[in-house]
Amino acid sequence: MNDFMELLKQRRSVRKYEEKDIPPELVNQLLDAVKWTQSWANTQCWEVVVIRDQTIKEQLQATLAPKNPATKAVVAAPVLLAICGKLNSSGYYSGQVTTKFGDWFMFDLGLATQSLCLAAAGMGLGTVVVGLFDHDRAKAVLNVPEGYELVSLIPLGYPAKISAPPSRRNIEEFIHLEKF
Repeated sequence: MNDFMELLKQRRSVRKYEEKDIPPELVNQLLDAVKWTQSWANTQCWEVVVIRDQTIKEQLQATLAPKNPATKAVVAAPVLLAICGKLNSSGYYSGQVTTKFGDWFMFDLGLATQSLCLAAAGMGLGTVVVGLFDHDRAKAVLNVPEGYELVSLIPLGYPAKISAPPSRRNIEEFIHLEKF
């Protein structure tokens, strides 16, 4: 447990990377963390596009919102991961949505993304989760089919710089005992 808590505390959003390639077998080890992530009724609604091609990374970079702090990271990282989710799967039973919040794919992708980012940190790799971009344009660049959504882009590489930890609220500031 101590190792996990240290990893959780040390993980950072990394936007600057060394010019060093990541071997495919290391990326596969990282994706194993996604494979073993819990999901609604084990639907495993995630799909991950692994991008190494510089031209495709540049096309995706063009979909980012102006002044997005991850703009350079998208093309500078040796690997860019696109996290997609299958619609109408997670949160559904017999084709019917079962929760107040509808499709549960965003929750499952959040879990998978956290697993991926923590596993990367544990392997000495850096990530940053990018969500501020034109999702439909980026989806077209990657040929994501109907029935799926592209949710985030995750640059992946060896960190060139590790930032200091951001401030966090104290536990007493967010817990509520018995009732809100």
